[in-house]
This record gives sequence, C-alpha cells and structure tokens, in this order.
Amino acid sequence: MLIVIKKALATLSLLLLPLTFLLAQNDQDFMRSTGKIYVVLAVVLTIFLGIIIYLIRLDRKLTKLEDQIKNHE
Repeated sequence: MLIVIKKALATLSLLLLPLTFLLAQNDQDFMRSTGKIYVVLAVVLTIFLGIIIYLIRLDRKLTKLEDQIKNHE
C-alpha cells in the first residue's frame, strides 16, 4: 500500500512540474522588472564559486595525503 502511495505522489509531482515552470516564468518577469534578478544571480554565482573552490582545495588536500601514503610505504 505504501509503495502505491509513493508511486502516486511521484506521478502527481511529475505532472505538476511543468506548472511550476510556468509560475516561475511569471516570477522571473517580476524579478527582472524590479531588478532583483541580479541579486539572485549574484547569490547563486557566489554559492557556486564557493563550492568549486571548496572542491579544488579538497582535491589538493587528498592528493597531498595520497602522496604521503605512497612515500611512507
């Protein structure tokens, strides 16, 4: 019974997904007309750049640790 409910909710959400895009289009026009779309864009870009910088630093640290392990053996 629980599986049927999950499938029904998944199907309903997939059917309503295009509706959200239509509503988002109207919000986008509002955001663009008031100039707030640039604030949203700046926040998204800042978060994206932060994630990229974090991943690059993490990769460097992991590479350094891997080299230490190889040299220790």
